Order: sequence, then C-alpha cells, then structure tokens
Amino acid sequence: MGVDMTGAFSYHAVLTFCVSFGEKYLRIMAEFSVNPKRFDPYKNFKFRIKWDGRYVAGISKISGLRRTTEVIQHREGGDPSSSRKSPGLTEYESITLERGVTHDPEFENWANKVWSLGAGPGAEVSLKDFRKDIILELYNEAGQLVLAYKIYRCWVSEYQILPDLDANANAIAIEQIKLENEGWERDHSVPEPVEPSSKKS
Repeated sequence: MGVDMTGAFSYHAVLTFCVSFGEKYLRIMAEFSVNPKRFDPYKNFKFRIKWDGRYVAGISKISGLRRTTEVIQHREGGDPSSSRKSPGLTEYESITLERGVTHDPEFENWANKVWSLGAGPGAEVSLKDFRKDIILELYNEAGQLVLAYKIYRCWVSEYQILPDLDANANAIAIEQIKLENEGWERDHSVPEPVEPSSKKS
C-alpha cells in the first residue's frame, strides 16, 4: 500500500492522521476528565439528601432543580417591528420530597416549624429556624459521590402526611413535603471520583 506517483497520501500517512485526529477528538469531547473511558451519563436513582448535618432516611423521590428567568420585552419607536429582550427576575421552583410513611418524624417536625396547630399566639411559627439549608447528593452506580448541590433558605410550604387511602390498592403509603427555596449552587469541592475496577486474581 505505497504512494502513487500523483503525490497522494500513503496508507501509513492516512492512518497516522486518523489516529491523531481521533485522539484530539476524544480529548475535546471527553465528558468525564478523570474517567475518560466512561461514556454513560449519571443515573437518577442513587441520591441522598441531608439537613441539620445528617442524612434524612427513606427519601425515594425528589423533583428536579429548576430555575426560570423572566423575559422583559422592550422596544423604541424607531426599532424594527420586533421587540428587544433582556433578562428579568429569576425564580427558583419549589422542590418536592417523597418517602414512605414510617415513624421517622423529620418531615412533620420541619413542617410544624412553619405552622403548628394549637401552639398558641406567639408560638405558631418557629421564626428562628423554620428555614434550612439542605444538601442534595448524587451517586454513581458504584455508590461514589459524584455531584452535590447546596439549596438555600428552604421552608415547607406544603405537607402531606398521608396519601389517598384505598382498600383495593396495593402500594406504599407516601408522605411528602414541598420546599420553597431561594437558590441553589453546585458544590465544586466534590470532585469526579476515580471509578473502581474489579480485577479478578
């Protein structure tokens, strides 16, 4: 497979170019810098959440972290027949946590800090500590921590202590809380972990 007399690339030159281009392409497209052989995005079924410095037991579902920035439209009289657009207020959507009903009172205790029935005047709301900063952690398939988000100034706006009950149903009883929040950010102190490799002797 040599060169022809017209000056075309030899087989070896073409092969060298392809390998070099492929390596550069992989470096550019690598989504996992520590684990470049990983191509699969992280899954959504391994996670934990904590507040007050401890993990909360039993949480089976968490709604997504989402924010929306309003669009302000504006135009001047001499502008074309279309509007200019600029960013306005940004709102962070509420977060819903779900878990099976047990004797763990964490959800109920927090909800009661926002409003407690029968607490009497001056004690219905625990103004000192009804807000909490919480941490959401995501894990890979091996159980290694891969991402964490800090969610700020959360408080319970809705609390469901029991779901609809049905004698003909066959499901777990779910309690849930809805958390208002004032923003979240990624915890950049959590690095991408070196994924394990199981080697048989």
